[in-house]
Amino acid sequence: MIVYDKNLLDNLALVEEAKSLQSGGFISKEQKDLIKKELPAFKRQSNILVRLGFFLLGSFLYSSMCGVISLLGLSGEKFFFEICCYIFAAVGFGCAEFLAYQNYYEHGLDDAFILGALLNVGFAIGISTDGSEIVIAFFVAAAALILYKRYLHLLSLLACCLAVLALLFFGMLELGDVGKAILPFITMIISAVVYFVAKKTITNLERSYYYKGLLWVTTFCLVVFYLSCNYLIVRELSSELLGTEVLPGQDIPFSYFFYAFTFLVPTVYLIFALKTKDRIMLWISFLAVGFAIFTVRFYYSVLPVEIALTIGGIILFGIAYFSIQKLKQKETGLTFKPDRINNSNAILNAEALIVASTFGLKPEVKTESSMEFGGGGFSGGGSGENF
Repeated sequence: MIVYDKNLLDNLALVEEAKSLQSGGFISKEQKDLIKKELPAFKRQSNILVRLGFFLLGSFLYSSMCGVISLLGLSGEKFFFEICCYIFAAVGFGCAEFLAYQNYYEHGLDDAFILGALLNVGFAIGISTDGSEIVIAFFVAAAALILYKRYLHLLSLLACCLAVLALLFFGMLELGDVGKAILPFITMIISAVVYFVAKKTITNLERSYYYKGLLWVTTFCLVVFYLSCNYLIVRELSSELLGTEVLPGQDIPFSYFFYAFTFLVPTVYLIFALKTKDRIMLWISFLAVGFAIFTVRFYYSVLPVEIALTIGGIILFGIAYFSIQKLKQKETGLTFKPDRINNSNAILNAEALIVASTFGLKPEVKTESSMEFGGGGFSGGGSGENF
């Protein structure tokens, strides 16, 4: 399914491992540069600003091609309007395929055609179905998944996750008031199931090609799981979808569950992140704690904003200060000392793998020679006076 040369993908993984080793101080910059030079690589832009520039250039090129096609098809009027987005999507897929065969990967140009093709798929389905949200979400999710499987395009995977979430949302709305009422619980359950399936897949992953994508999926599921039953989200959606009006002294159904969920889940995230040393979950837990505080402040203003911010800043400063004092001398486990390497698995056999892949080193083999050497004295190097 992957269009790219597997050897180039392996080389890219090796170069990234070399960068991790160099940032951790295990190899020098010269060794990293030598490894990068010796390995064949993609036409790729690691600088986000340069990549953005090529994306804008590719978008201009793509829109120009679509504009020329539109000029040629103006005579068709209504018929051309119904099929034009399909043609534009086909152009995007074709150009993305061409760039992939030219070894463009995460370059910027390929991003423009891949995302443009995906956008035109959504427009095309919308025109054909008179804006049916469920059908649009289904086909966009399917197209985005194919694009990710084909080009390992992470933004397409993110679009796929959002489209699946939209498909779930609009599908539950079709069930009427019952679907609207159970929407938070269904979203919570599905996101939890997908998270654990993705984590298990990562554990059993043999090839590293899909690792980043699965990591994005787990991160997306963690965010959706928390937001699905956050009190603020549920209350506002209930008001919007069900027309529920919360009068003074009243609250939404199952309010105690949603209150508890709003504050317990960030705590569970934080404890689990510290236990498993999961950096992404740790950052999500911090954001969730902040959103939980915002949820309370949104409905219950206990203190003026400036006083609340001041007190909150003092508390956070105190927690940070005493945590640093407690952890700065620890060498193992949870510590304040900087990581020598970001990826905990990067050091595992990486150095030997890089050296072997770059220089083709093989074990030394001793062979017997039929030629006899000998003679010579002082510094004769084994040569005697007779020929």
